[in-house]
Amino acid sequence: MQAAFDYRPVLASLPGLPGVYRMFDAAGNVLYVGKAIDLKKRVSSYFQKNDLSPRIQLMVAQIASIETTVVRSEAEALILENNLIKALAPKYNILFRDDKSYPYLMLSGHAYPQLAYFRGDPKKPHQYFGPYPNGYAVRESIQILQKVFRLRSCEDSVFSNRSRPCLLFQIKRCTAPCTGEISAEAYREDVRGAVAFLQGKQNELIDALTERMLAASESLEFEQAAELRDQIQALARVQEKQFISSNTSQLDADVVAIAAHGGLVCVNLVMIRGGRHLGDKSFFPQNADEASLAANLEAFLAQHYLGVPLPAVIIHNEQVSPELQALLIEQAEKRLAFVGNPIGERRVWLEMAEKNAQLAIGQKILSVAGQQSRLAALAELMEVEQVARLECFDISHTLGEATVASCVVYDRGGMQPSEYRRFNIETAAAGDDYAAMREALTRRYSRLAAEEGKLPDVLLIDGGKGQVGVALEVLAEVGVDVPIVGVAKGEERKPGLETLIVPHLQKTLQLPRDHAALHLIQTVRDEAHRFAITGHRAKRAKARTSSTLEDIPGVGPTRRQRLLTRFGGLRGVVAASIDDLAQVDGISRALAEKIHNALH
Repeated sequence: MQAAFDYRPVLASLPGLPGVYRMFDAAGNVLYVGKAIDLKKRVSSYFQKNDLSPRIQLMVAQIASIETTVVRSEAEALILENNLIKALAPKYNILFRDDKSYPYLMLSGHAYPQLAYFRGDPKKPHQYFGPYPNGYAVRESIQILQKVFRLRSCEDSVFSNRSRPCLLFQIKRCTAPCTGEISAEAYREDVRGAVAFLQGKQNELIDALTERMLAASESLEFEQAAELRDQIQALARVQEKQFISSNTSQLDADVVAIAAHGGLVCVNLVMIRGGRHLGDKSFFPQNADEASLAANLEAFLAQHYLGVPLPAVIIHNEQVSPELQALLIEQAEKRLAFVGNPIGERRVWLEMAEKNAQLAIGQKILSVAGQQSRLAALAELMEVEQVARLECFDISHTLGEATVASCVVYDRGGMQPSEYRRFNIETAAAGDDYAAMREALTRRYSRLAAEEGKLPDVLLIDGGKGQVGVALEVLAEVGVDVPIVGVAKGEERKPGLETLIVPHLQKTLQLPRDHAALHLIQTVRDEAHRFAITGHRAKRAKARTSSTLEDIPGVGPTRRQRLLTRFGGLRGVVAASIDDLAQVDGISRALAEKIHNALH
């Protein structure tokens, strides 16, 4: 039993200065990270107040140690607090999970710029537009630009090796600059049009295209005039389809609305760039139930915006502290407006975001209820009291090559990708699925047993009686008692015809296709299958690429990269003739013959 924490020496040593405090439990896990203008007053309040909420009382009861960091100002404390929250994910802090970076639409800095989907840190000399709330919004914009401006979307390795136009040219989605079907100046004109469109200058762009169309018509260049007419009509259709547009051209704004209902809190973020609505995204924070809406909104703004590019306007429906506003304005290094009581069209945007947040909460409640019913059905099927956490294993290989085992985790009402694991199978013979399953399960559960890690309530095995037998043996060897369900593929591998093997009940079941437990099992099994195949393909591709080129004397990393770039991958290198190989920079005729002979 944990001894009571003696907080008095800690409080006595704290300074009355701004800083950040971290509270830890007996195991060294961080419970909470907070900031303070006066560390002594803020930390003391946890132990001297009698009106703490039940949740905070529970946290205080677990405190075993406190660490503090003194900083120069409240702004520095806010930055440090945010960085620590992101890095440590404390148990009692408000947390907004968003592990992925936002996608952008990129126009490359080449002579004939490529139109591409991009995710990562923007780099010069390319142009970036966004960020977009999701990949779908980026791809939709790329499709629009391909229809209207017909810019290339192919990779450089493909672009530099084309001898004739591809299918996109035939269906009027590209002007084929790769084979000289369009002049450099005409392509640049299309790029300028695309940039104007992405910057929200649709009206100016349509006016300019109209002038060009009329000029071409007067010059009797009717074919060019017809192409310009089609561009204008396509742009007009895009404007009509826009869900939201701004009367203020080129406006960049984020609309952030928070709502709460039924114990759930949701923040809806709407992104508007160049006056165009790019889509929205809903966020559900953890540990938000006892904090005010303003505190939740402020936590979102800090975690979402500190250290990233900012729009010109942030429209919000709850108060934001002057300290956070000042910090973000300083970070933006440009004009940044916080609008908490918008009027006109901005009011419409905010009301729309509030409605989206409310709808997302409703959908979340229905989803949670659906997941709970599935878990309850599985618990009833397994004849156990409760099921909350599932783990599922699958094996993937191609004729024994590059065998990979996957372990996916379902917990807290959904899949938990951060807890997924892959196992590169090292000891099993090629094609021996039983030995591969044994190795993966042994590595997983011997570690969990030794470290007293979190065990699943049910273990799913994608396989029949053989794999289930292996799983039973492994769990017995490592001393882990977990119910197992084998998921054997049905006739012709059709979904809904799976046979479930439940060894602890000595049963083999085939559930109705609409059974709630079967739907849950299928979801988790399919995710394990996808995760295993993805890992296997990556391992196989790496092995095939590296083993065939790396084993050739005289072909180092630089030459290997030149070959793969020049021919668009290993297949292209294999298909190349000796003369083609010899044209690559750094590849002599003799080395080209050696490469050709090694690959054939």
